[in-house]
Amino acid sequence: MDAMSPFELDTVLHQPLRTRIAAFLATRDEATFTELKISLEVTDGNLESHIKKMVAIGYVRTKKLSVKKGRATTIYSLTKKGHEAFENYLEALKRILSVRL
Repeated sequence: MDAMSPFELDTVLHQPLRTRIAAFLATRDEATFTELKISLEVTDGNLESHIKKMVAIGYVRTKKLSVKKGRATTIYSLTKKGHEAFENYLEALKRILSVRL
Protein backbone atom coordinates (compact mmCIF):
# COMPACT_ATOMS: atom_id res chain seq x y z
CA MET A 1 0.00 0.00 0.00
CA ASP A 2 1.39 3.41 -0.97
CA ALA A 3 1.97 6.01 1.74
CA MET A 4 -0.71 8.65 1.90
CA SER A 5 0.05 12.28 1.07
CA PRO A 6 0.37 14.47 4.20
CA PHE A 7 -2.92 16.12 3.19
CA GLU A 8 -4.81 12.97 2.19
CA LEU A 9 -7.61 11.88 4.51
CA ASP A 10 -8.38 8.26 5.32
CA THR A 11 -11.51 7.52 3.28
CA VAL A 12 -12.83 5.08 5.88
CA LEU A 13 -12.60 7.60 8.71
CA HIS A 14 -13.62 10.60 6.63
CA GLN A 15 -17.25 9.48 6.73
CA PRO A 16 -18.77 11.53 9.61
CA LEU A 17 -20.34 8.67 11.57
CA ARG A 18 -17.18 6.56 11.33
CA THR A 19 -15.17 9.56 12.56
CA ARG A 20 -17.54 9.82 15.53
CA ILE A 21 -17.32 6.07 16.24
CA ALA A 22 -13.51 6.23 16.21
CA ALA A 23 -13.48 9.32 18.43
CA PHE A 24 -15.87 7.72 20.92
CA LEU A 25 -13.89 4.48 21.08
CA ALA A 26 -10.55 6.35 21.25
CA THR A 27 -11.65 7.91 24.54
CA ARG A 28 -12.72 4.59 26.08
CA ASP A 29 -11.32 1.12 26.28
CA GLU A 30 -14.52 -0.37 24.91
CA ALA A 31 -18.26 0.17 24.42
CA THR A 32 -21.33 -1.92 23.78
CA PHE A 33 -23.44 -1.55 20.66
CA THR A 34 -26.18 0.03 22.79
CA GLU A 35 -23.77 2.54 24.35
CA LEU A 36 -22.55 3.56 20.90
CA LYS A 37 -26.08 3.78 19.51
CA ILE A 38 -27.37 5.95 22.36
CA SER A 39 -24.29 8.17 22.62
CA LEU A 40 -24.03 8.76 18.88
CA GLU A 41 -27.83 8.98 18.42
CA VAL A 42 -28.00 6.66 15.42
CA THR A 43 -30.22 3.80 14.32
CA ASP A 44 -29.25 0.15 14.75
CA GLY A 45 -28.91 -0.37 10.99
CA ASN A 46 -26.82 2.74 10.41
CA LEU A 47 -24.43 1.93 13.26
CA GLU A 48 -24.18 -1.72 12.26
CA SER A 49 -23.27 -0.95 8.64
CA HIS A 50 -20.53 1.49 9.63
CA ILE A 51 -19.13 -0.75 12.38
CA LYS A 52 -18.96 -3.64 9.87
CA LYS A 53 -16.81 -1.51 7.55
CA MET A 54 -14.50 -0.57 10.40
CA VAL A 55 -14.22 -4.21 11.53
CA ALA A 56 -13.53 -5.37 7.95
CA ILE A 57 -10.62 -2.95 7.55
CA GLY A 58 -9.22 -3.85 10.96
CA TYR A 59 -9.90 -0.60 12.81
CA VAL A 60 -12.40 -2.09 15.28
CA ARG A 61 -12.47 -5.43 17.09
CA THR A 62 -15.49 -7.15 18.52
CA LYS A 63 -15.85 -9.36 21.55
CA LYS A 64 -18.99 -11.32 22.44
CA LEU A 65 -19.93 -11.54 26.09
CA SER A 66 -22.44 -13.71 27.88
CA VAL A 67 -25.98 -14.00 26.65
CA LYS A 68 -28.53 -11.81 28.40
CA LYS A 69 -32.22 -12.08 27.61
CA GLY A 70 -31.47 -14.37 24.69
CA ARG A 71 -28.90 -12.05 23.10
CA ALA A 72 -25.13 -11.89 23.32
CA THR A 73 -23.65 -8.54 24.30
CA THR A 74 -21.08 -7.34 21.78
CA ILE A 75 -18.24 -5.12 22.94
CA TYR A 76 -16.38 -2.90 20.46
CA SER A 77 -12.93 -1.36 20.78
CA LEU A 78 -10.37 0.25 18.53
CA THR A 79 -7.49 -1.94 17.44
CA LYS A 80 -3.92 -0.66 17.43
CA LYS A 81 -4.37 -0.10 13.69
CA GLY A 82 -7.59 1.82 14.41
CA HIS A 83 -5.91 4.04 17.01
CA GLU A 84 -3.05 4.77 14.61
CA ALA A 85 -5.42 5.51 11.73
CA PHE A 86 -7.48 7.87 13.91
CA GLU A 87 -4.35 9.71 15.12
CA ASN A 88 -3.10 9.99 11.52
CA TYR A 89 -6.51 11.26 10.44
CA LEU A 90 -6.45 13.96 13.12
CA GLU A 91 -2.91 14.97 12.16
CA ALA A 92 -3.91 15.23 8.49
CA LEU A 93 -6.86 17.45 9.44
CA LYS A 94 -4.52 19.70 11.46
CA ARG A 95 -2.14 19.96 8.50
CA ILE A 96 -4.99 20.84 6.14
CA LEU A 97 -6.37 23.45 8.54
CA SER A 98 -2.95 25.02 9.06
CA VAL A 99 -2.40 25.74 5.35
CA ARG A 100 -2.79 29.45 4.62
CA LEU A 101 -4.36 30.31 1.30
